[in-house]
Amino acid sequence: MGLEALGTPTGPIVRVHGGYANRMYRLDTDLGSFAVKELNVLDRRAAYRAADVFRFERAAFAAGIPMPEPISVGDDLLVHRWVEGEKVPEEPVAAAFAFEIGEILARIHALDVPWTDGPDEEPVAHDWAELAARAEATGQPWAGELSARVGTFMAIAEFVDTCARPGPVVLTHRDVQPWNLLARGGRPVLLDWELSGRLDLSGELGSTALSLAKGRGFDDVRPAIFHAVLDGYVAGGGTLPPWGPSWFVFMIGGWLGHTRWNILRCLAGVEAGSGPDLALSQESAAGGVRGLPVLFDRLEDLLALQRS
Repeated sequence: MGLEALGTPTGPIVRVHGGYANRMYRLDTDLGSFAVKELNVLDRRAAYRAADVFRFERAAFAAGIPMPEPISVGDDLLVHRWVEGEKVPEEPVAAAFAFEIGEILARIHALDVPWTDGPDEEPVAHDWAELAARAEATGQPWAGELSARVGTFMAIAEFVDTCARPGPVVLTHRDVQPWNLLARGGRPVLLDWELSGRLDLSGELGSTALSLAKGRGFDDVRPAIFHAVLDGYVAGGGTLPPWGPSWFVFMIGGWLGHTRWNILRCLAGVEAGSGPDLALSQESAAGGVRGLPVLFDRLEDLLALQRS
């Protein structure tokens, strides 16, 4: 399906900035407004399972999950109906909002959708000393901080590589974060399903609950909001998995891989033809270099959330 099938444009297609992995545009036509996503096919961290993800999205939309209507998918374009709403800031959400997210996750996990076999998580890289040396040699602004923390990044990689996942594995969104949510009438709308796939349930719940219970850092984690997500999950028919480090390993591992990917884009030193702008990659790399060690150091504090 080409863009011409979306109707006659009523104005130029407009770039919407801020995407961490792809590039987004808004297209207004006589048939409505559409979100047109230009998928990064140059240097994705993992292959994009376009047909699988689109089938999963269509099933979720048909089941009444609050989300934009998926319209079409191609080799490098993904189209949804445009949804108006308020951006969700990176700060603790309201308890009712968190509870509803938990319910939504339970409904998503109950869907019966076919999924192609294959790995859903990228292999863990252990080349942090080499990356730090290259960053120093190319004068990256965060190179000194990375060099000083190489040992920590190696420990983080080892933790992600060896942490036991208790199961069950569910087919899910995998990226429920404030920047992938809108609030419409005070209720959540779930965006950006491209990372959908199978995931250990504890990793999905821990990542989601923590992201909604904190601000931009880790100094203000609200236990009541964290547990509101879990209460909503149980109320929606879900069963909580065993508690332990696995609840946070996916969040840590995902941020580790995202940081490394952006570091590699910065080391290349040129504007890629797709994906985030170089300036955003610099911001993401610096944020990971500074923030990941803080998150890893707080792991014991996060595990205490069970008793909060």
